[in-house]
Amino acid sequence: MTARVPGAADLAERCIAALGERDWEGDAELARQLGVALGRGQVPPLGPLPVDLEELSGLLEGDPVLGGGRIDLTTGDCWPQQADSDEQTEDNEDPERWLPVWCEGSRDGYRDMELFIATIGDADFADRLKIAISGRGAFRRFKDVLARREDELRRFHLFAEERQRGRARAWLAGNGYRPVARP
Repeated sequence: MTARVPGAADLAERCIAALGERDWEGDAELARQLGVALGRGQVPPLGPLPVDLEELSGLLEGDPVLGGGRIDLTTGDCWPQQADSDEQTEDNEDPERWLPVWCEGSRDGYRDMELFIATIGDADFADRLKIAISGRGAFRRFKDVLARREDELRRFHLFAEERQRGRARAWLAGNGYRPVARP
């Protein structure tokens, strides 16, 4: 696959090395997939699942009261808990068709804010963000303060989305699946 695109193999190697250095949750799975694409190693014994990692992270990290749901193993579609109707069909609980997803809450999202604050070069701004994340309403206050610097807000969204996708990738691997591109 990489032989058709000049420089792709070198870029993949650099990505594998960077993922190893960064070592966020889900990075090992992604590095392994890149290695397989380069012809190193075998495809892990995980079932391919065409799931949208952002949708899955929404199920995993949403509101614990409303969060969670399930993944349709035939399509990869993520179904939030509240999307399920009261009507029960026989296949609603079929483990061959559905993979339950339990909401894990916002702890990881809070940790993302802490880690992001550590990357801020302006000590005064970092201090304002540290104050913003203390107590109830931390997420709203953090984003309100961060919105004062549009470039940092954009950077935070990229940072948090990458970490969420990694956690979703790791969750899938822990449940015997690997994400693949949707057809």
